[in-house]
Amino acid sequence: MSVLICGGAGYIGSHAVKKFVEAGEDVIVVDSLETGHRAALDPGVKLYVGDIRFATVLEQIFDENKIDAVIHFAANSLVGESVAHPLKYFNNNVGGMQSLLEAMARHDVKRIVFSSTAAVYGEPTKVPIEEDDPTLPTNPYGETKLAMEKMMKWVSRADGIDFVSLRYFNAAGAIEDGSIGEAHVRETHLIPLILQVPLGKREAITIFGTDYPTEDGTCIRDYIHVLDLADAHLKALEYLRAGGGSNIFNLGSGAGFSVKQMIKAAEKVTGQAIKVKLGDRRAGDPAVLIASSEKARRVLGWTPKFDDVEKIIADAWTWHRAHPDGYND
Repeated sequence: MSVLICGGAGYIGSHAVKKFVEAGEDVIVVDSLETGHRAALDPGVKLYVGDIRFATVLEQIFDENKIDAVIHFAANSLVGESVAHPLKYFNNNVGGMQSLLEAMARHDVKRIVFSSTAAVYGEPTKVPIEEDDPTLPTNPYGETKLAMEKMMKWVSRADGIDFVSLRYFNAAGAIEDGSIGEAHVRETHLIPLILQVPLGKREAITIFGTDYPTEDGTCIRDYIHVLDLADAHLKALEYLRAGGGSNIFNLGSGAGFSVKQMIKAAEKVTGQAIKVKLGDRRAGDPAVLIASSEKARRVLGWTPKFDDVEKIIADAWTWHRAHPDGYND
């Protein structure tokens, strides 16, 4: 039996593919390669290039392989783009989930692990954020992810497809040997943007807002190593295989670091001064986002192994120094 990883050529998906293969799983990947990279996958991994919104793509995969479970990463994920083009996000994200669940129901595949996001919470009512806190997304990206969770909930009741939704916070880092990592055409994540300064790809890193109600006035976020995320997806599948019911888990380190702290840590890791520019606040940026991952630790037996922020940055730096222009595919 095989595990189908949708979006497995993307940043988090490719790290999960390596983790699953190392665990002895027979992995099949489907990816449109819109934002994923063929080079992020080992040559031996079976890859279908296609869009999961199209039933014919999924029919071929499910007909040609015995699929035991699905790990679902495939989605558009840029917050700003989702605000500018909300219908693109509903079409791709929600439409892709509908097509996938329909295929799973047709082929009697009963387990799915879903890559969700802390964006489903919107402005948090308290910190740290727990799974039963209100879900009030402030952008279409978060709204589509929440809709996808609700689709799984109702399909689970109707068709017996058990799901785990993993709501994670700021994914960061890279595999330690620097062979794969984060490579976006339009980079929006803080650590790669910071590292572009010592790489000579940008003059300075802009801090958006220095008047937040935090110790140094800049936003605080919870960073989680991509390898810890990959491990959580494997543990979620093991949980479902052991008979665990549909469930939702936050994934984070439980610790928060400000933008200024991340810049200082990057200077220490790279050994270079990083020039800073100050900008105005961005609309919709909460002051503090920190996860409570107690439930994942207790139920899944998951514990972050790479929760040192300098380690996270160092692994990202190893990747970016070796691949300053990303993948060559």
